[in-house]
Amino acid sequence: MKTKADLLAFLEQIGVTATTHEHPAVFRVGEGEEIKASIQGAHSKNLFLKDAKGQLWLISAEDRSVIDLKRLPAVIGSGRLSFGAEALMVETLGVIPGSVTAFGLINDVDRRVRFVLDRALAEAASVNFHPLTNTATTSVDQAGLRLFLRAIGVEPLVVDFETLSRVEPVEAG
Repeated sequence: MKTKADLLAFLEQIGVTATTHEHPAVFRVGEGEEIKASIQGAHSKNLFLKDAKGQLWLISAEDRSVIDLKRLPAVIGSGRLSFGAEALMVETLGVIPGSVTAFGLINDVDRRVRFVLDRALAEAASVNFHPLTNTATTSVDQAGLRLFLRAIGVEPLVVDFETLSRVEPVEAG
């Protein structure tokens, strides 16, 4: 499994400019508001889910987005959603609860996890995710996020959580 250092080296290797901010551990949305206030860009909340069909899902949404897990399956084509087990999270994304992040997809070499990206994050100039640990936040611009996803072979399913509808990905400008 890749570590924070491996991730940051990979971002540099593929030409993504990233800024990492070290901070005390943050375990859930709502914690660390003073940390987020000092870091530019859209902040994320990330959910590791499993559906009734056994498919794994990673939802990365803007931290203030409301995610309706009862209505979401019809939008993304999944079975009923529930939170994935910690052991499965560690096995596929290489992270523990509190550190779930889109950057964890770097560890999903078998592409078992489908990635759902909030339209608010897909359109933000810059985005912030934990770099595989909840003791830091890494900021990348939109082009950097897209480059990272392309480099690991992940095509996000973009969902507008305000309208709870799928949208076509917006191309980086």
